[in-house]
Parts: sequence; structure tokens; C-alpha cells
Amino acid sequence: MRWFSSYPKEIRVFLLASLINAIGSALMWPLVTMFVFDELGRSMKDAGLVILIQSIGGIAGQLLGGSLYHRIGVKKLIIGALALNAAGLLLLPALSHAWTVFIAMMGLIGLFNALSLPAIQAFIGFRFAERRGELYNVVYIANNIGVAVGTALSGFLADVSYSLSFVLNGVSAGVFAVFFLFYFKQVGTGSDDSASLLKRRAAQQTGLRPLLLDIRVYLFLSLGAMLINLGNSIWNTGVSPFIIEHGMPKQMFGYLWTLNGILIFVAQPLTNLIKRLAARSIKTQLTASALFYLLGYAVILALHSYLGMVLGMVLTTLGEMLIAPAIPAFLSENGGKHAPFYLGLAGGIGSAGRVIGPYVMGGLYDGGGLMPVAWLAVAVAAMGTVSFVVHAAVNRRRDPAETALRESLHS
Repeated sequence: MRWFSSYPKEIRVFLLASLINAIGSALMWPLVTMFVFDELGRSMKDAGLVILIQSIGGIAGQLLGGSLYHRIGVKKLIIGALALNAAGLLLLPALSHAWTVFIAMMGLIGLFNALSLPAIQAFIGFRFAERRGELYNVVYIANNIGVAVGTALSGFLADVSYSLSFVLNGVSAGVFAVFFLFYFKQVGTGSDDSASLLKRRAAQQTGLRPLLLDIRVYLFLSLGAMLINLGNSIWNTGVSPFIIEHGMPKQMFGYLWTLNGILIFVAQPLTNLIKRLAARSIKTQLTASALFYLLGYAVILALHSYLGMVLGMVLTTLGEMLIAPAIPAFLSENGGKHAPFYLGLAGGIGSAGRVIGPYVMGGLYDGGGLMPVAWLAVAVAAMGTVSFVVHAAVNRRRDPAETALRESLHS
């Protein structure tokens, strides 16, 4: 853990808090479908509806969170969103047996949980500007370690009580809110000085239309992310039923995600090597990530076996490791003071792929099994690659210095 001790105390504390919050969040998300089907006695169609409503709430939360960053301030936004998320999760066990109320609560929880995401990403980008690309990657690793630990614990907690998982998730969100309350008091947010106040007023006066018209910043990047997320639905809506239908132990699907978690931690030297040799800029990292996804899905299509799924998981995990820190890093560097808005906008558009994917691929699987699902995954990954190539082309001459100059002229 020598790499961890190399960071300043302020960063180490932030990473530990993120890890704890990720563990708490992961206690719940694998169990929602099981809770609806097992505890509430509803159909799998109803479980899918809950996930859909929660996902739509998450998209709305990302869009709203990015828009509110400069309007209400980072402190109020992050602490308020986390506190509301904690309250919703703590109330959920008491309200879960009223079906319509439960659906509404899951939509609100999706909204509140996502509300803080662009704000936290933007805060990292603004406060640690010199090391933000590195820190986005480290936060990504910490969150995935938390997801691995939380997912492993969730099964044990489900045997005790589903409600306990919801409550512990709420407690972790509440602890994260309290952490930020004291963290901001200690390090500050920069929101009280006059320069920052002027920057916030300028951000409010800019208006939505000029930001949306600057499509170079976000559009092709967001479409690429949406297509990648759509293709990635192959795991839950193609690979998972394939394993069950072919009589393989269900644990074999879990092993794929165990492999994913291990690779995210141990394959960092490999992705660093890829960045040094073939993907030195953030824009090239995005294209390289889409190519890894494309290769992974192509292997699943060609081999059509568990070995193909293992190799596919290795390749797509490398793609995930390249894209996850690259998107917030690019938007933070090129979005200027409007980076929170673009982070929320790109997050919302990208998340739409996770909403569309399961329904489109579910229908394809019902009609023809894994093959048409894999073909679709290959096709959308190829389209995502093209989108990132276009993104790189239209941003070829764009750099942070240009963005800073443009921002100063508009302020």
C-alpha cells in the first residue's frame, strides 16, 4: 500500500470515505431483484420495472446534479443529496410493502444517489486539478474494491434480513454526508471568496442553450459511453441466462464478476503500459477502451462458450479501466467552470444505455439466444468506437488552455 501513503492526508481520507460509501451502496443493488421477487412475491417483470424506475431516477439525478452545482454550491449539493439518499434508504423497510410507494421510493433513491455524483467528480477535478486524472483512476479503484466487498457481504446479509441491507446502505450514505460536512469545514470549497462568487454568477448567467450548443465537449463522448453501456448489458441479459440454460452452476456467473474486480486492482500496470505506449491522450484512451469492448464481445460471439466469456470479461474489463477515469478527466479539463454541468449531462446520456440495453437484449435473447445479443453488442461497440474517433477528431486542436481563455472571455 506504498502508493496509498504517497498521497497527502486530505486525499487519503477522501479515498477511505469513498471506499466505505461504495461498500454500503453495494450492499443493496444486487438484492433489489431478489427482494422484489422473494420478499414481496412479485414477478420478475415487476422487478425489472423497479430497476427501470430506479435507473430513470439516476439519469434525472445526474442531469439535475450537474445543473445545480454552481447554483446552490458544492457543499449544499453533496451533503444535501447524500442526506436525502440516507433518509430514503432508512425509510425504505417501513414503506416497502406498499407496492406503489416502494416504486416511488426506489425512483427517489435513484435520483438522490445520482444527484451527488457529478458534484463529487467536479469537486475532485477543481480541487486537485494537477492530479485529477490520476485521482479519478484511484477513486475508481477504491469504489470497485468497495463494490466487491459489499457484494460479497450482501448475500450473507440477505440471509439475515433484506431490510438490514437497506438500513446499512442508508447508514453508510449518512456517514458519507457527515464526512463531507466536516471535510468541507477543514479544507474549504472556495465558495466564499469573491472570485468564486463571480464564477458562480457567471455560470448562472451563461444559460443552457450555449452550453448545449458546444457539442464538441460532450455529445460524441456521451453517445460513445451510451453505446458502450448498452453493449455491456450482454452480461446480465445474455451471458447470465446462457449459463443457466446450459446447466452451468450459477456461481460461474459470479466468478466472471470476481475476475472483473480482481483485474481492476491487479491489472493497473497493464493499463498504464497501454496508456504510455498506445493511448497517451485522454481522447485516445476513450477510443482504445471501445476497441477492447469490441474485441471482448467479438470473442464471446466467436467462441460462444464459457471460455469465450472469461476472455471477453478480461478484454472488456481493460476497456472499463480505460474509460472510467477518462470521461470525468476530459470533461474536467475541457468543461471549464461548466464541468459539473457537462459531467451530469454526459453521465445522464451514458446511463441511458443501461436502461435501453436490458430490454432490447432481453427480447433478442428470447428470440434467438446468445448469438443475436452478442451481434448487437459487437455492433454497438463498433458504433461507440466510431463515436469516440469523431470525438477525438473534433477536439484535435482543443486543449485546456483554449478552454481557460474562452471561459475568461465569457466571465
